[in-house]
Amino acid sequence: MPFVVLSLMLCVFGVTTGEFVIAGILPEVAQDLAVSIPTAGLLVSAYAMGMIVGGPVLTALTARFARKQLIVVLLTVVVVGNLASALAPTYAVLFAARIVTSLVTSTFFAYAIVIATATAEPGKQASTVSKLAFGMNLSMILGAPIGTFIGTSFGWRYTFVAIAACCALGLAMVLRSVPGGPRAEPGTSALAELRVFQRRDVRLAIAVTAIGNIGLLTVFTYFAPLLTSVSGFAPDAVAVLLLVYGCGATVGNFVGGWLSDRAPMRSQVGLLAVLAAAFVLFWLVSAGTVSTVALVFAVGALGFAVIPGMQARILTTAASAPTLAIAVNASAYQLAAALAAWLGGRVIDAGFGTASIYLVSAAVTVAGIGVSCYAWTRDGRVVEAARGPLS
Repeated sequence: MPFVVLSLMLCVFGVTTGEFVIAGILPEVAQDLAVSIPTAGLLVSAYAMGMIVGGPVLTALTARFARKQLIVVLLTVVVVGNLASALAPTYAVLFAARIVTSLVTSTFFAYAIVIATATAEPGKQASTVSKLAFGMNLSMILGAPIGTFIGTSFGWRYTFVAIAACCALGLAMVLRSVPGGPRAEPGTSALAELRVFQRRDVRLAIAVTAIGNIGLLTVFTYFAPLLTSVSGFAPDAVAVLLLVYGCGATVGNFVGGWLSDRAPMRSQVGLLAVLAAAFVLFWLVSAGTVSTVALVFAVGALGFAVIPGMQARILTTAASAPTLAIAVNASAYQLAAALAAWLGGRVIDAGFGTASIYLVSAAVTVAGIGVSCYAWTRDGRVVEAARGPLS
């Protein structure tokens, strides 16, 4: 693996861990800052909303900047933001630190992919992108569980210190490995980039990604209370179960890509249907430890199996603005994360019980099936012709 790709993969690992790890340390954060679990869950919404707003806008506005200098600045903001989170004396300060960090996250992902593919050998762009994506998978398999272990063993603040250290190491490697080069998108402008949102198919693709992921992210955001208060696991076991979830996510990512290449519409609708059924089954057997472990793996696999098809659709519909397309995809996913954190909190506050999150997630996933069917039916002939007869 080229050193530049390894450097960027480490940065993706650190940045993504900083995004996801809050799910594993939510109870510790809530207790230490004297807020409720639903209020602490809004930290996920804050991060997601920052990515939603910051991603497309910042990516468009920085299209003329030199890539290396820009990504160094973005990573510096990430390091400082995580250190600020670790030192936050109050919930409000932590909330603000999460927002500042999130504003640059989507743009970092977009330019990391642009830089990595620009330095790749001809014909190896796709495999290079997959290596960066593997950094995200590693954050699920290793980053989130390790961060949760650190948080439950030494305090949640040390989790953010570790993330800042990881991102700082990645930043040092980027400074050494990423070559100076041309501006990211020569000849483009913010207005030209943002015009991609005028297209109906782009807006519909965003809706598919957002709605299709709300159910999964609602369960993931409240995994810690679901596993401890509903399934009866000890807090220390949450890190291990997140590792199981991450293993499932990695398997699902590869399987979902293979399925999407062959039958995009059938695989996406079918995977969402099985995911909805898994949530219902989770609600029925959540008190069983063995069944819970198996379903944690299954939900991780199914949830990430639908993502490759959604990514492919975003890139196809927003082909006129390829760099912005990646930020748009991240924004759509983060929109789902923001709504998921809010939805789960409302379910708990309404008194339905924490376990009812599984049923609500199943219902929202069914809605995602409906939107997916509409989106694929509307332009199905074009998509299916491009994919071939196996679709």
